[in-house]
Amino acid sequence: MAATLVLERLGCRVHFPTAQTCCGQPMFNTGHHADAAVLARRWIHVFEGFDAIITPSGSCAAMMKVHAPEMLRDDPEYATRAKVAAGKTYEFVEFLSRVLRVDLAGMGARHDSSATIHPACHLRELGLMDEPAGVLAQIKGLELHPLPSRDECCGFGGAFSVKHPAISGKMVENKVASVASTRSDALVCSDAGCAMNIDGACRKRGVRQRIISAPELIAESLGLLEREPLP
Repeated sequence: MAATLVLERLGCRVHFPTAQTCCGQPMFNTGHHADAAVLARRWIHVFEGFDAIITPSGSCAAMMKVHAPEMLRDDPEYATRAKVAAGKTYEFVEFLSRVLRVDLAGMGARHDSSATIHPACHLRELGLMDEPAGVLAQIKGLELHPLPSRDECCGFGGAFSVKHPAISGKMVENKVASVASTRSDALVCSDAGCAMNIDGACRKRGVRQRIISAPELIAESLGLLEREPLP
């Protein structure tokens, strides 16, 4: 909802096709590539008619931009279509930064608070590790605190957290300690899986930390959403 509000504020006509489903990443990550390919073809059917395909999830963006074309490269009907669709698929902040070249400061964006950013691992795969900070730095009043060991995974990794819970738990414990050390009002996270994992770990350890997505923070800074209170 926040992503839609921001994109409309920036002049985009936003559609949310109700026929869409999961992008297929859970199947792909667990080796069920035939099942993942079925969903990749469905994604193409549903979205290829639009000018741009936007996702607020770094992991979904990586699946659609990188892995779907790889899976379908030997499919005579879908190989080219997958490449074309992937070429106009963008992670939300990437679209704001590299396509719209947004100027949030010029739009009057303001958020008197502090935040630290956890760049999901898939942003590294897409070459977007610095993109969130670059866009959020345009918001007046927002104090960005660097996150120690920001390149370290939070331990979620989809199926990884189920197959290796002890290792995953220790990794997210380290991530929560890093987040808490910044003493920021909010943690900005570009992936729902990471956000869910870190939020759950914060609650278990009694760390009062607001977890927020970049679209939500930007929407609040533009007055499109009411600012939620700290936990």
